[in-house]
Amino acid sequence: MAQSGLAENVVGALCFVLGWITGIVFLVIDKRPYVRFHAAQSLIVFGGLHILQRVVAGIFGFGWLIGGWGLWPTLGLGGLLLSALSLLTFILWILLMIKAFQGEKFRVPLAADIADQIAGK
Repeated sequence: MAQSGLAENVVGALCFVLGWITGIVFLVIDKRPYVRFHAAQSLIVFGGLHILQRVVAGIFGFGWLIGGWGLWPTLGLGGLLLSALSLLTFILWILLMIKAFQGEKFRVPLAADIADQIAGK
């Protein structure tokens, strides 16, 4: 049973530092329930937001965000949706890191229930 050797609250916060990437890393290397929950929630929340941003970008012709060649202007509904998703991502990123560091098991609606299943609750 490998663990990082750091305090649970520190590792819980680190689960969110690089979004779903650090979520995967800590889900694999740390078996403590508190850490696994935050790692799984990071994977679900930021993985889901990442996919949603790519779908919105593709729908509104922002292909350069996903490797394409979209030519639509950056203003308009697509730009507003992408900006709103980016702001939501940033706010959740800060909030979840702070709450995890404070030792709180902050639950994002829908994502927390899936995280419980992944973490093995």
